[in-house]
Amino acid sequence: MKLSELKTGEHGVIVKVQGHGGFRKRIIEMGFIKGVEVEVLQNAPLQDPVIYKLMGYEISLRRQEAEMIEVTAIAKEDTADQQSPSDTQETSGEQQSPLRDVIKVALVGNPNCGKTSLFNFASGAHGHVGNYSGVTVDASMAHASFEGYEFDLTDLPGTYSLSCYSPEELYVREHLMKQHPDVVINVIDSSNLERNLYLTTQLVDMNVRMVCALNMYDEFERRGDFVHIKTLSTLFGVPFIPTSFKSGRGVQELFHEVISVYEDKSLLARHIHIPHGHELEAGIEHIQEHLKEDEEVRPLYSTRYLAIKLLENDTSVERYVRQLPNADEIIEAKEMAAARVKEEIKEDSETAIMDAKYGFVHGALTEAEFRKGTKEDTYRMTHFIDDVLSNKYFGFPIFFLILFVMFQVTFSLGQYPMDWIDAGVEWLGELIGSTMPEGPLRSMLVDGVIGGVGSVIVFLPQILILYFFISLMEDSGYMARAAFIMDKLMHKMGLHGKSFIPLIMGFGCNVPAVMATRTIESRRSRLITMMILPFMSCSARLPIYIMIVGTFFSYQYRSWVMLSLYAIGILVAVIVSKIFSTFVIKGEDTPFVMELPPYRMPTAKAIGRHTWEKGKEYLKKMGGVILVASIIVWALGYFGPMGVAPSMDQSFIGMMGKTIAPLFSLQGFNWQLDVSLIAGVGAKEIVASTIGVLGGLEQLTPLVAYCYLLFVLLYFPCIATIVAIKHETGSWRWATFAAVYTTIVAWVVSAVVYQICSLF
Repeated sequence: MKLSELKTGEHGVIVKVQGHGGFRKRIIEMGFIKGVEVEVLQNAPLQDPVIYKLMGYEISLRRQEAEMIEVTAIAKEDTADQQSPSDTQETSGEQQSPLRDVIKVALVGNPNCGKTSLFNFASGAHGHVGNYSGVTVDASMAHASFEGYEFDLTDLPGTYSLSCYSPEELYVREHLMKQHPDVVINVIDSSNLERNLYLTTQLVDMNVRMVCALNMYDEFERRGDFVHIKTLSTLFGVPFIPTSFKSGRGVQELFHEVISVYEDKSLLARHIHIPHGHELEAGIEHIQEHLKEDEEVRPLYSTRYLAIKLLENDTSVERYVRQLPNADEIIEAKEMAAARVKEEIKEDSETAIMDAKYGFVHGALTEAEFRKGTKEDTYRMTHFIDDVLSNKYFGFPIFFLILFVMFQVTFSLGQYPMDWIDAGVEWLGELIGSTMPEGPLRSMLVDGVIGGVGSVIVFLPQILILYFFISLMEDSGYMARAAFIMDKLMHKMGLHGKSFIPLIMGFGCNVPAVMATRTIESRRSRLITMMILPFMSCSARLPIYIMIVGTFFSYQYRSWVMLSLYAIGILVAVIVSKIFSTFVIKGEDTPFVMELPPYRMPTAKAIGRHTWEKGKEYLKKMGGVILVASIIVWALGYFGPMGVAPSMDQSFIGMMGKTIAPLFSLQGFNWQLDVSLIAGVGAKEIVASTIGVLGGLEQLTPLVAYCYLLFVLLYFPCIATIVAIKHETGSWRWATFAAVYTTIVAWVVSAVVYQICSLF
């Protein structure tokens, strides 16, 4: 808790002091150090400032400064057991506090640098690892323990810089500036030192406590590369630790150094200023003078960092500065400095700062004797593979062949375990039905629980196989190539090449796919991608497809019917995307810039873990929302206005179905199908479980069945997807629009297909 939250008469023990530069130094010099007990004596008449007692003397502190000091509250009767203030001061650095310290650590780095691998290795968490920008689309949290400390780890999205170019960059920056992690682990890909160290210079500007992990150092050494690590650490004022997160090399040393930095005991950690040249430095200092005039700024942010960002024309920082009382003077100082730089250097200030940072990085690497080895390059094999997979003639056929094999194996190989599970579910239903007396309980278990959940759980093998292929493509690096291959086609649709990654992810689940749109810098492309994502057949629809296709179509046609559904979803997405980009959502697109990492052989452990994680999520749904929904559907079908319904038609759900039946008359659906579509608004798996409870398939023709599949393919995405769209766009307007227009498209397409085909 914050020191400002303690009330008069309450006691606390200081855990840490946040803030930057001179502010933090002044607070610590006044005695606010870790392990010291502090008591709240009195509030001023206007509740600010507050008088505190520590180390035997009293001190007045403003509330905004007290908010920067974290404490642990202690009961008044326990204070007698604590050391005296003077004893605490003498021994706080020598013996561990009776309170177990928690260190907040943020993992920051470029895409593909290995952050999530460290996150998983250190914490045992199962964060997803993928070789394309933005795989960590939100901050993942986990816990770890080491040398008597607890670590709260936050895996932030991969980002190349801390500008405001993409949502990822803003997200990372906002987290560092507002959440104030105790230590930042900057994960660096050793094979791309110069580019990765650019982000490091920006973190140095922020004045965060930091440790750098030189990751994939085993590959670095195998290639024969060299850099003098101690020299690099000295020049950046940051400890650099060689690591390899796949094997665990250097992880213990890394966290030991994190503790040293946290305790201010590191011999290598020191605050430096990245030199930007005389003209820029003069401008930065001039802007800082005005920023320091506002007492609310200094405790929260590094004024040097804000000044640099203003000279980089950072719109987010400029919006913040314009809210300050002396905003006009700060902006005027910025304009004067930028004009001076333009006049003297003949470059705009933003370009000059970037050039200066890369100049510093290049000079530091030269000083540290960095040199490339002559042994086999990781990219040599990558280039050979790309000559085939990204070939202008073979690229598309190979890509579609991979998709065809993925779906074919999913539906054919998965049929065997599916049949076994189906037989087991049927046996369990017959066992309960024959041993329990007839009544509501037996009916609920057999028709509700087993009929509903059982009709969905049989599709677990297909779910696992599909996610196996998706994980394989992501972890190997092929997914990034898929975006590269599809960029021109995406551009013709009015989208960005990066839109292809969320669209492919949509075949697994629309929710993380919506979140993955953060990797797209263009707001226009991001919005259009979110609007067409529901047309990608997520794995939740798979049980419905298999149930209907397996019932109404012979074996030789099943794979083609399934593939036609995926193809129609993509075709509708293309048409809608073109309409939206032309008439509805307009704006500037951004260039296609995307890192193509080297191909890497995915480990069986990683693939198996990712696949099983998705399987676990599916099973959790079985025991949660689908179980509850199945019981509700059973109850509505078992009971009616007069008690137990004599037939399903006279039950509550039968009455509901007949009420809405006219809405779907043009599609030829029966009332059971109508009700299942409404139930599927919550989660698409509930459609299959509802049909499993209500039945009604025996009344259908193959044409009606296919039109029903088209409706399921195109209509309202699940509630979770709608919420994700609202979260990413910040508005219910777009979320509601997605829900309404997809349902209209589904109704029109299914009605047109049924009416036209009925003529033949």
